[in-house]
Amino acid sequence: MMGTCHCTRCRKLGASTFVFVNMQTLTITAGRDQLAHYRPEAPYPYTRSFCRRCGTAVGELDSTAATIPIAANCLDDDPQVRNRFHEFVAEKPDWYAIGDTAQQFSHHPT
Repeated sequence: MMGTCHCTRCRKLGASTFVFVNMQTLTITAGRDQLAHYRPEAPYPYTRSFCRRCGTAVGELDSTAATIPIAANCLDDDPQVRNRFHEFVAEKPDWYAIGDTAQQFSHHPT
């Protein structure tokens, strides 16, 4: 599944469209030693991973959840899924116009 988060934190991270991946099927083939992690202060719960060599935002690789979000922009190949939702649309900047028909939520969907 793919979704786009418009919250200020994800936008500032430089990656707000995520592909949700089952941890059982995720394989990092190279560069694991180049991953760095940013652990935010409360109330933000999500630790973000990025490449310390090029700065690319990767996603939440430190998560212990069964399914984790991977930043779509770091994938070299087409993930074969398309955007299904937009969350935190209430925080979307005025200059950005959503250009697809995916479902929109003003905050995080439950």
